[in-house]
Amino acid sequence: MAGLIDSVLNLINKQPKDPDAPKPPAGSRSEREAKLKDKAGMVISVFALLLAVNAWYGGTLSSKTLNNTISANNVWAFYQAKSIKQTLAEQSLDDAVYRKDTAKAEKLQAKIDRYESDPKTGEGKKELMEKARALETERDEAKKRSPWIGYASTMYQLSIVVLSASILAVSMAMFWGSFFVAGLGMLLSAQGIFLWF
Repeated sequence: MAGLIDSVLNLINKQPKDPDAPKPPAGSRSEREAKLKDKAGMVISVFALLLAVNAWYGGTLSSKTLNNTISANNVWAFYQAKSIKQTLAEQSLDDAVYRKDTAKAEKLQAKIDRYESDPKTGEGKKELMEKARALETERDEAKKRSPWIGYASTMYQLSIVVLSASILAVSMAMFWGSFFVAGLGMLLSAQGIFLWF
């Protein structure tokens, strides 16, 4: 933690890490490289943090997509089981009506009504359908966001690569170019979160 604080303070104060260290001639490649390394070290950490947060959010979206797909499939399977039981009960009701067994017909009708809708337990076909559709809606929303987050992760990785290359090439243009690439990543992350279009 102390090293991070020192790096931030050195960036702000623009002082070399070791004031007693011999300094290269002004304007030389090694002096430019030293300045660039000081700046780039902290920036890489920030870009890596953005990448980590973005990857975490992407993982959350993937988990939601998978979990909601499984949950919706389970609810639809339960719905189908209720539907089959309701159909069997309706056939039995027809038989009871044909035989003029009103007591059995009333019980079967109540059972059929519970299969159709049972707000008390939340396990009627109507309630199960609503639950499955809500799970599917959440899943679909996560699926819309996920590609944007993936694209943003790629941009953050590229920004780190460009920034690292700027140190090797001692190029301020590449240094600032990495900010542009990271900015694109931030826009893509924002699109993944807010879904503007």
